[in-house]
Amino acid sequence: MNKSVYFALLLALAAPALHAETPEEKGYAIAKETERRDSGFGDSSNDSLFILRNAQGEESIREFSTKTLEVPDDGDKDLGIFLKPADVNGTAVLTFSHGLKPDDQWLYLPELKRVKRISSVNKSGPFVGTEFAFEDIASWEVDKYKYKYLRDEVLDGNDCFVVENTPAYEYSGYARQIEWVDKTIYQPRKIEFYDRKNTLLKTLTFSDYQQYLDRYWRASKLDMVNHQNGKSTTLKRSNYRFRNGFQDSDFSESALKNVQ
Repeated sequence: MNKSVYFALLLALAAPALHAETPEEKGYAIAKETERRDSGFGDSSNDSLFILRNAQGEESIREFSTKTLEVPDDGDKDLGIFLKPADVNGTAVLTFSHGLKPDDQWLYLPELKRVKRISSVNKSGPFVGTEFAFEDIASWEVDKYKYKYLRDEVLDGNDCFVVENTPAYEYSGYARQIEWVDKTIYQPRKIEFYDRKNTLLKTLTFSDYQQYLDRYWRASKLDMVNHQNGKSTTLKRSNYRFRNGFQDSDFSESALKNVQ
């Protein structure tokens, strides 16, 4: 074989190895695989409890239900309705999640009998008194963040990728997030949220995962701890139901006014 042809062949075979995957590329690939595995569920609903704890450990409980509609090539639509206690009964939140475009959110206040649009610059505010922010309850979309793979790490016996997520959309309350993604189910096990001063603000842990339709994994328990004010909120989710036949009309402002 001609020497020049031989070396050209060697270079061609070695070319894929010459381009090592960057941390940013690997982080993005992990996010895309997470998205791929969770696509196609159509719609879902569940019953939930928020357990709120103040800095002294005193608890209060809020009961609500959630409906979700998957939207191809866009973010999900979510409608959450509070049932108990009496002072929040009938309060409802409608969210249209997007990528880089600001999410659309509306809050229905039964005592005022009106729908209030939530400003896109105020998504970092607390969601109905919990330690979850409005942006925390919007559906996760790949385009909302820039990603950087940091390392592999075992967390509570679960082999995980550790990835830094930097918000790519305006008005986020966070400078960055550090996320532990389970390598087996491609779902989060823990997320640390850093405020705009890059100080650790909150930690969210996910547990009691269940699989539905032989494919989709959902955590039954989410614990959000605020390290700066000493408060915490536990979100417990149950009675998941998929492919209910929800339509766009079930996620409209008029539907928001008629949740009771």
